[in-house]
Amino acid sequence: MSMGKVSTLDIPVTAEMRDDRVLRLGMVGGGLGAFIGGVHRAAARLDNRYELVAGVFSEIHEEAVASARLLRVPTERTYLDYNEMAEREAERADRIDAVVIVTPNYLHYPIAEAFARRGFNIICDKPLCTTLEEARKLAAIAREAGVVFCVTQNYTGYPMVREARALVASGVLGKLRTVKVSYAQEWLTTSLETSGHRQAKWRGDPALGGMAGCVADIGSHAFNLAQFISGLDVESLCAELCTFVEGRLVDDHAQVMIRYNGGARGSIWASQVAPGEEQNLEISIYGERGGLVWRHETADRLILSIYGERPQILSRGSAGRSEAAARSTRLPAGLPEGYFECFANLYSDVAEAITARLQGKSDVVPKFPTVDDGVKVIEFIDASIRSNRDGGVWTTLRSE
Repeated sequence: MSMGKVSTLDIPVTAEMRDDRVLRLGMVGGGLGAFIGGVHRAAARLDNRYELVAGVFSEIHEEAVASARLLRVPTERTYLDYNEMAEREAERADRIDAVVIVTPNYLHYPIAEAFARRGFNIICDKPLCTTLEEARKLAAIAREAGVVFCVTQNYTGYPMVREARALVASGVLGKLRTVKVSYAQEWLTTSLETSGHRQAKWRGDPALGGMAGCVADIGSHAFNLAQFISGLDVESLCAELCTFVEGRLVDDHAQVMIRYNGGARGSIWASQVAPGEEQNLEISIYGERGGLVWRHETADRLILSIYGERPQILSRGSAGRSEAAARSTRLPAGLPEGYFECFANLYSDVAEAITARLQGKSDVVPKFPTVDDGVKVIEFIDASIRSNRDGGVWTTLRSE
């Protein structure tokens, strides 16, 4: 099969080509049967920058041992408690370089705090935590400890999302006017949480997943994507959070209007009760001179429309890509990249930041969503809950 002419400069640099070492990774959560843990492990392996060497894969001894055996994690570094893991790893000469947190939301804060206070770098699944107070405390702890802290808002890892960000920053669209994001799924159309489904059960329990449902689970992705590409900050928002499935304790549908600083306007529509939709995420951004559209279902393409000209379809392999898009691309044009690769881009970006720290460099600018980006997402969720509670009134994000 011909792939066309591929330059070696288009192939990402992997660990075999580098003089730095593979980083030692620990994981809390993500044991047998856990979807997102497997995604994180695959992403960490893709560019050969990490080796999984320790973890708390379950609080149940038999499950922990079985998971560790499957993942080839040594028995002496298989723990049943995250505090024990943090303490014992901190004492080792070959301690882990970073810990991955892939647990239900309510555990994100205490786990991240335990590891950050001992100087461990953090890779935390989104959302950062369940309350704004926790989010701000965690950001302060991370800053004080001087650790690398990534929140895996994974859609920011797609090459064409990074291309969209670069195009907006270049000014090609002119002053931004409108940002519209929609994210639709069908998986919670029925009362799945009562059927024994593990993901649905904890996500639908406010004590485990937090007081928000859909707006926190996928609305957070929509909000972060808008922030990442547009660079705009929110002035205020007006939200309506709905619960359509009888007996459900959190929202399963959300619609949010947004006023951005500088005059732009935005909207987020997120639903997990939309039959026929699997992972339908789409963002449109319009400015004085042009617009951009990116769709997750065609993630390798970006539509650029300059007013008065024919729309252009920009592909991941096209000439003239930004450096950010080019460095995030692994495969030649025509071979699709997707979900695992966008996660892997975040992991590689984090590896660069950690390696730079190990080499004594302190001026590396993060290319991934940081703990501060995670705080912004929690501010959005918090304001959406308050706006809905107060009858859908315009609500400002709480400042520190």
